[in-house]
Amino acid sequence: MYLSAGRNALRSAAVRRGALTIKRSARSLGSLHDSILDTIGNTPVVKVNNIGPKHVNIYAKCEYFNPLSSVKDRLALGVILAAEKSGALKKGQTVVEATSGNTGIAVAMVCAQRGYPCVITMAETFSIERRKVMRMLGAKVILTPAAERGTGMVKKAKELSEEHGYFWLRQFENEANPNFHAESTGPEILRDFAGKDLDYWVTGYGTGGTFQGAGRVLKAARPDLKIVLAEPELAQLVGSCVPQNRSEDKSPAETHPAFQPHPVQGWTPDFIPQILEDGLELKIADQLVAVSGKESIAMSRRLASKEGIFTGISGGATMAAAVKVANESAPEGSTMCVMLPDTGERYLSTPLFEEIEADMNEDELNISKSTPGFQL
Repeated sequence: MYLSAGRNALRSAAVRRGALTIKRSARSLGSLHDSILDTIGNTPVVKVNNIGPKHVNIYAKCEYFNPLSSVKDRLALGVILAAEKSGALKKGQTVVEATSGNTGIAVAMVCAQRGYPCVITMAETFSIERRKVMRMLGAKVILTPAAERGTGMVKKAKELSEEHGYFWLRQFENEANPNFHAESTGPEILRDFAGKDLDYWVTGYGTGGTFQGAGRVLKAARPDLKIVLAEPELAQLVGSCVPQNRSEDKSPAETHPAFQPHPVQGWTPDFIPQILEDGLELKIADQLVAVSGKESIAMSRRLASKEGIFTGISGGATMAAAVKVANESAPEGSTMCVMLPDTGERYLSTPLFEEIEADMNEDELNISKSTPGFQL
């Protein structure tokens, strides 16, 4: 259904931009900036040298180089600036949003800098460190019951908006989300690979903003590029080909029937976001890959220990999808760009760090005892 042939809609939408014009230029490490928000974007692309088959060149776009360590910094800035420009967001108005964590952290940062009170709704299942970071940034964090999943936190944000007159960002439906990726992420990748081969672009999805916004720009500029979309093995919402039931405002009316809880935080809520569906209808995805939680965690750990690349479970999941494609079907000499959405530090209380000890293990104790001094 979603990945069927034909790309007529792409031609008319591929280069569509939002009303907001953002100055995008590569920054140097020694630059002076007017605010922390000027440091969003222009994240580095680095080669992965020790993971994956040798016949494929794999590069990672490290979105944790954004100031609050995730790709969602782009979303928060784009949506809030667009709302300011349109007049939808008034001076001093409270901003409310439903989020699994990274968007909430990014929204809290932008609100702190721009002077807006911030309220975040979040299902209680997401990592504790995310709540603490948001509260340190000045946001109020309202937890919703785990049983209500992602749709519950969305409906809570809607309730609060209607009751108190808060400005609801609506990241899952707001076109300013993919438009900002079309203004920033997509052009950055094209710039980084200018004059070089780029055969695959691999990404997962949360809202679908990165996939739709960057994807339509990349596909328009490089029609032969293969876009690989990845999703959790336990929650193959796109792979199910079952449509999402929606309310009149395009928000999810209920949990998607193909959803099951999964450990890839930030990937795949319990519904198909409208932004993602719009991207799927552009027919820009060439391949859909399912990734297990076990594969995702293992790859995150491998990236850290073999490459020094410190990314979260979603980054591990995206890289695992890329390595699958590289091993199974990528021709000799292919080049891939893989999106790594956030930092591993955001997952300290999750299964990613379950086997990482705080105290010295036997090997470390033996090293300590190999010299006489300074032993515990």
